[in-house]
Amino acid sequence: MSEAAPSQQRLAALRYRDFRLIWFGEMVSTIGSQMQIVAVDWHIFQLARGQVITLTPFGMTINLDAGALALGTLGLVRVLPIIVFALLGGILADTQDRRKLMLWTRAIAAVFAGLLAYLTLTGQATPLVIYALTAAGASATAFDNPARQALVPNLVDRKDLANAVSLNTLMFQIATIGGPALAGVLIGAVSSNSTSAVDSTQANANIGIIYLINALSFLFAIGAILLMRYRGKAAATQTKVGWSSLKEGLHFTYSSRIIWGTMLLDFMATFFASARTMLPIIATSILHVGPEGYGLLLTAQPLGAMIAGIIVSLRKEIHRQGKALLISVAVYGAATVLFGVSTLFVLSYLLFALTGAGDTVSTVIRGTVRQVVTPDYLRGRMTSVNMIFFMGGPQLGELEAGMVAAAFGAPFAIVTGGIATILITALIAWRNPTLRNYTAADGIKP
Repeated sequence: MSEAAPSQQRLAALRYRDFRLIWFGEMVSTIGSQMQIVAVDWHIFQLARGQVITLTPFGMTINLDAGALALGTLGLVRVLPIIVFALLGGILADTQDRRKLMLWTRAIAAVFAGLLAYLTLTGQATPLVIYALTAAGASATAFDNPARQALVPNLVDRKDLANAVSLNTLMFQIATIGGPALAGVLIGAVSSNSTSAVDSTQANANIGIIYLINALSFLFAIGAILLMRYRGKAAATQTKVGWSSLKEGLHFTYSSRIIWGTMLLDFMATFFASARTMLPIIATSILHVGPEGYGLLLTAQPLGAMIAGIIVSLRKEIHRQGKALLISVAVYGAATVLFGVSTLFVLSYLLFALTGAGDTVSTVIRGTVRQVVTPDYLRGRMTSVNMIFFMGGPQLGELEAGMVAAAFGAPFAIVTGGIATILITALIAWRNPTLRNYTAADGIKP
C-alpha cells in the first residue's frame, strides 16, 4: 500500500501516489475515448442521414428513419462484446495480475483506435468497418474494466475507498465534458466546409483525426501503469479460470441483496432513459443547432455529473443511502421526460445536465457499496457482472430508443423512456424495503 492518508481530509485518495497516477492517466485516456464515441456517433449518423428504410409487412407500408436505426445499432455493437467477454474478463481480473492485464488491454485498444483512424483518414471507413472496430474496442474494455475497478481497493486504504470511488466518478465526468466539447469543435470545423451532410468524403475522413487522438491518449494510461510502485499478484490464488470460478462470482453477486438490487435498478433505468445516442437527431432536427451545438449539448450531462460529483466528493458520507439512491434515479427519469419535450436549447441543456447529476449520485452510492461488501478475490468477477448491467442497460437502451425513434420520432422515444424509468423506480422502492430503508449506519451487508 502507498502512503497513508487521513480519512478526514478532503480528496484523501489523491494523496496516494499510485492512485493519483492512475487517476490522471485515466483522465487523459477517457477524454480520448469520449471524443471517439462522439465522433463515431456523428460519423455513422452522417453516413445514414436522410435515408429511409421502407418495410411492407402484411401489406402495410412502414417508413423507418435509417439515421435513427444506424445510431441504435451502435448500442448493440457496443454491448454485445461486453455480454460475451465481460465474465471472462472478471475471472482474469481475479486470477491474473491486474496491473499487467491493464497494460495489455490498453495497448490492444490503442491499436484498434489507430486502425480506425488510418482507415478513416484514407477514405476506407465504411459503416461496417466502423461497427467492427467499435465492437473490437468494446471487447478490450470488457477485459480492462474489471481489472481496473478491482485494482482501486489495492491502491488506497479502506477508509478512503468511498473517496476514491467518488473521485473516479468525478474524473469520468470531467473527461466526458472535455472529450465531447473538443470533438464537437473538430467535427464542426470539418463539417462547416461540407456542402452535403452525406456526400462530403473529406469531412468524414477528417474525423479520423479524433480517432488518432484517442489512440495516442492510451499512451498516457500505459505510462501511468508503468510508473506505479504497486506490483500486484493474482487476488484469487486458489481459483483457476473455469466454470466453477465463474459460478462462484455469479452466486455471490446474485445472493447479495444490496448488490443485486442496485444492479437491477441501474440496468432498468439506463435501458429506458438512455437519450445520449439520439442527440444527433435532437441537435439537428429539434433544436437546430448543428454540429457545434451537438458537441456543446454533449457536455451538459457530464457537467451536471461533475458538479454533483464535486459535492459528493467534498461532503461526508451520505447517510440515508437507500432513499438517496432511489430519489436520484427518479430525478434522472423525470429530467429525461422534460428533456424529450423541450425545444429550447438552454432548457434542454439544463435538463440534460440534471440527468447527469442524478446519475452521478446513484453511481457513487452503488460503487461504494459494491467495492466494500465484495471480498478482494471476488471483486473482478463482481465487477464483470456489474459491467454487463451498467453498460448493457444504456447500450441496449440505445438500440430500443433507436427502434422507437425510427418509427415514432426521437422525442417520443425519450419521453416514454423517462416515464418508464420513474415507474420502475417506484416499483423497486415498493418491492424492496431493504434497499429503500438502507442507511450508512446499518453497515454494508450482503
